[in-house]
Amino acid sequence: MSVTVSPISPEVGVEITGRTGPELATPEVAAELRAYLDEHGVVIYREAHIGDADLVALSRMLGEVVVAPMGGEKDFPEVSAITLDPAQSTLAAYRAGTFFWHIDGANDLVPQKATLLTAIEVATEGGDTEFANLYAAYEALSDEEKARFAELRVVHSFAATQRLAQPDASSKMRAAWDKVPSGEHPLVWTRRSGRKSLLVGATADHVVGLAEDESRALLDRLLDWATQPDFSLRHHWHRGDLVIWDNTGILHRAQPYTAASRRLMHRTTLVGEEAVA
Repeated sequence: MSVTVSPISPEVGVEITGRTGPELATPEVAAELRAYLDEHGVVIYREAHIGDADLVALSRMLGEVVVAPMGGEKDFPEVSAITLDPAQSTLAAYRAGTFFWHIDGANDLVPQKATLLTAIEVATEGGDTEFANLYAAYEALSDEEKARFAELRVVHSFAATQRLAQPDASSKMRAAWDKVPSGEHPLVWTRRSGRKSLLVGATADHVVGLAEDESRALLDRLLDWATQPDFSLRHHWHRGDLVIWDNTGILHRAQPYTAASRRLMHRTTLVGEEAVA
């Protein structure tokens, strides 16, 4: 089968067809993938049907792989099951937080580098994944806004996301969320390369030094700005799709689906390589 490469939009995403299964776990594909991630932020291999062994092998060619929290899949501790079904994942109760725009590990000093996600089963309703390019959103700001935002710092927390997902949670549950360490970062993340992106999303609890109302209004406005259609895409999953994204500069969220949904994803995550600065 011939390989086709189709950019999805000028700002984010590229779709590739014609690569499947073990064909993906090669140095050639890993090299192409790095280049596409740098240029497009999100890479979609349509109906790739990659197994766990090859998913792990490809991930290792891209960087150090995170061992899944709370235990991974049998024989592959790096692979997490992403589902709302508690029978398939001990973290299912927290997955509703993924319905809100976020980057993984935003409250850490060094957020995860990238995520690889493949569809084992897809939802009959909902379950699409949306992505938004934080590099492009920053570049489109005015010079005045860039100068102002360069001085601001934001506290990110696990609790901020969970409050959105479970607004009626008990005080006991809220206390448990608050035990997860938060992190304070600049609003504008400057890479060693000089490339810059906004650092916003559901984890953004408040802007340091601003009144609560002003802080919330600014964070909400910037999130709306960053996720507008010019900077975003919505991926409708087919069984077997493999999607990889730059977790440091691309927001993502899942469209809501129910616990009764058969939606099941397998995920690997790459260890971060650059602290937020």
